[in-house]
Amino acid sequence: MNSFGKISSWFLMVLATGILLYACKTEPDSMDLPDAAQIQEALLESNKHLLAMEEESIDDFIGRYGWKMRETGSGLRYKITHTGTGEKPVYGNIVDIAYTIYLITGDPVYSSDSDGLRTFTVGRGGVERGLEEAILKLNEGSRATLIMPHHLAHGVPGDGKMIPKRATIIYELELMNVY
Repeated sequence: MNSFGKISSWFLMVLATGILLYACKTEPDSMDLPDAAQIQEALLESNKHLLAMEEESIDDFIGRYGWKMRETGSGLRYKITHTGTGEKPVYGNIVDIAYTIYLITGDPVYSSDSDGLRTFTVGRGGVERGLEEAILKLNEGSRATLIMPHHLAHGVPGDGKMIPKRATIIYELELMNVY
């Protein structure tokens, strides 16, 4: 950088600092802060927009692959790719599933091939809400593909490991056992 560039960069930095210091010392005539209802309304509108964008992303994904999927009232998308003949689980049953979980980008994040079967009690929580909802639609031996919007998966924070914030996830699963 030439000496003029160094001087002009230094001058701009000093000028910006001066403006910031002046702005911090002056007090506005009146501060119109939004009330709680206005803040809540803005947050609701923002969430609606984010959910609509996620919905559009899911629709685009399904369209790209030409999948025919059912949608539940919660927003879970699913297709049963093989109908098993075994018992259908109910709340309180313990189930084992074989699975692969993908991000909507197609990146695999978890798999029973490396992590082992997933075992849980239906209705007790501790798993994705969308997974519990889907398991109740399957018979032992069934295979299904699920698309879970973030609110049915790991929510706003993600899982803190492989699944990022606000992630839509895809499950390919087989209901192996119902106890």
